[in-house]
Amino acid sequence: MKIFLKIASYLFHPLLMPVLGTVIYFAVTPRYIEPELVRTKLFAIAIITLLLPIVVFFLLKNLGIVETIYLKEVRERKFPLMIQCILLLLIIKMIFNPYDDPEMYYFFVGILFSTFSALLMVFFKLKVSLHQMGVAGVLMLLVGLSAHFKINLLISISFFLFVNGWVASSRLNNDAHTYPELAAGFLLGTLPQLILFNMWL
Repeated sequence: MKIFLKIASYLFHPLLMPVLGTVIYFAVTPRYIEPELVRTKLFAIAIITLLLPIVVFFLLKNLGIVETIYLKEVRERKFPLMIQCILLLLIIKMIFNPYDDPEMYYFFVGILFSTFSALLMVFFKLKVSLHQMGVAGVLMLLVGLSAHFKINLLISISFFLFVNGWVASSRLNNDAHTYPELAAGFLLGTLPQLILFNMWL
């Protein structure tokens, strides 16, 4: 059981959620998008939200600013979250726009708001579950896409509801978070996406 719970922390790491959300969008959208454009955007998202943060992590680790990729201490979160906000702004400005890709544009705007909110909480010495925040954001994207395109994504939504519980149990089992930190992460992941539904639904 411990191994099963631990797997969730790796499979649904916060760095993977933007890429996962983008893959889900391109997989379910009924719009025709040229395969070459899909590959280009996925490649760009993977570089900006996954590869660059990993490179920055090793740089920060060598400087002694962070210890592990899980950022267990509140003080370790400040610089990674600041850098993540900058990278998300880059995606919003360069890769998606509100006219051609409103679903993805506002999904990443929601992620930016979530990340910035988590950063603000760091200055108050408060920690939230970034794992829970990321998975909750993808869950809300699925709900929004289902309503927007009028397609049945109930199985996928149900699966991500399960994943939310799986990730929460994993973080509790690892003593990485408390119940309030998990609840705060879930709220920070869902509320920005929910509020931004008004912009594209």
